[in-house]
Amino acid sequence: MKEKVVFTWSGGKDSAMALYELQQSQTYEVVALMTTVTQGYDRISMHGVRVSLLDMQAASIGIPVDKVYISQTSSNEEYESNMKERLAYYRQQGISTVVFGDIFLEDLRRYREGNLAKAGMKALFPLWKRNTAELARAFIGLGFQSVITCVDTSVLDKEFSGRDYDQRFLSDLPPGIDPCGENGEFHSFAYAGPLFQNEIPFSKGACVVRDNRFFYCDLLEKAAVRQ
Repeated sequence: MKEKVVFTWSGGKDSAMALYELQQSQTYEVVALMTTVTQGYDRISMHGVRVSLLDMQAASIGIPVDKVYISQTSSNEEYESNMKERLAYYRQQGISTVVFGDIFLEDLRRYREGNLAKAGMKALFPLWKRNTAELARAFIGLGFQSVITCVDTSVLDKEFSGRDYDQRFLSDLPPGIDPCGENGEFHSFAYAGPLFQNEIPFSKGACVVRDNRFFYCDLLEKAAVRQ
């Protein structure tokens, strides 16, 4: 019998690759894609992707999405409190493992493991310590497709936002930028590939800068009207 787990889903390429690797192992059953959503904006936190596209992702993958809402001015305390409440629910269902797509940030791993330990749960990292250059090439080689939704302009030019995550994108990255954006250089939205029953239709909307630093490319449902 497969172990039931909860998957922390950002909607991006690393999440997609981690879920793919997990499914290939034939060891786990993912009961939900748990995603942090910012209230009022109705977007995936940090990635800036609309909830409507998140719902389409989950439907195409065939796993229900579980949205954990935080406020627009959320503190770590609020985030941890909301997550603690949701994790307690899954723990009551007999689920003790939460899956993350992190690759090499040791501090972040310790933070996640510490929070889970308080809930009597443990973490699983399918991509841990993988070479990010090889991982990026493998993602593209498997036929996954994703688009860059957010760029940290303190380290990367805003023109990278809205681009497809492909070999040309990787070749254009300046030295020192992780090819998977593991240090927060960029975030993405995965819309096609082996996980998906159908490609997620979208169009690119306006690009905006937030906090004088993060450059977002808005993604719209294909049928939506550009505003």
